[in-house]
Amino acid sequence: MQQIVTTMTRRGQITIPDEVRRLLRLKPHDKVAFTIENGEVRLVPVAFTLETAFGSVPPLRTGDDIEEQIRNAKDERAGRVLQAVSTES
Repeated sequence: MQQIVTTMTRRGQITIPDEVRRLLRLKPHDKVAFTIENGEVRLVPVAFTLETAFGSVPPLRTGDDIEEQIRNAKDERAGRVLQAVSTES
């Protein structure tokens, strides 16, 4: 068994040593989990899930009012229907 020692900061942060990052194939912004079993702690990469992806893609626009978007969509649809009816006559 190989042991690699690292130091924890006052804020409880540690740096994952390069050898461990390579072994786990970790890249910046990857998520890891600490699993605890029988008094031992393991560091494992977290698989991609909907929960891990949440928030990783910024919304296209922020601050939009959903009710306003619905009204605008209805207005646009009504305009297209009116235009189609007027060209048929």
